[in-house]
Amino acid sequence: MIALDVVLSPLFRIEGMAPMSSVMNVLGVSLMGPLYGTAMALICGLLRMLLLGVPPLALTGAVFGALLAGLAFKYTQSIYGAMIGEIIGTGLIGSLLSYPVMVWFTGSSQGMYWFLYTPRFFGGAISGALIGYFVYLKLSKQPKFIELQRYFRGEIIHGHTVSRKES
Repeated sequence: MIALDVVLSPLFRIEGMAPMSSVMNVLGVSLMGPLYGTAMALICGLLRMLLLGVPPLALTGAVFGALLAGLAFKYTQSIYGAMIGEIIGTGLIGSLLSYPVMVWFTGSSQGMYWFLYTPRFFGGAISGALIGYFVYLKLSKQPKFIELQRYFRGEIIHGHTVSRKES
């Protein structure tokens, strides 16, 4: 998942938007849950910053989107919850937190304001969440994807199905 995100993000990038990060967040949390999905987003953001020269916006957008998407998916057990969590986490929270991060990063607030990143982050999050939804529809019919989801939920341990009471 990390490799896919790092490789696909620059290929399908619109200036100021990273819809593939939102796609991978929605898919990652629906597969692995909030903890692993957020860790995936954090590692991807750091790799994109180090390898591709992306500013810290890679972290502020992706991490909060993945966290909210993961929590929403966990509690709703619905891809729609993950999509809404991604849009709110990246589009709103991530965009607003990007302002102080970029002021610190650049050393100046000249020409910047709180909602500077919001339209682009919302655009990337909405388009990425929609693409993630369509990919999820296809993946959710694949037996291996379903098995991996059950594994990350703790329903399969060492190849054996266990009940919730046992785990």
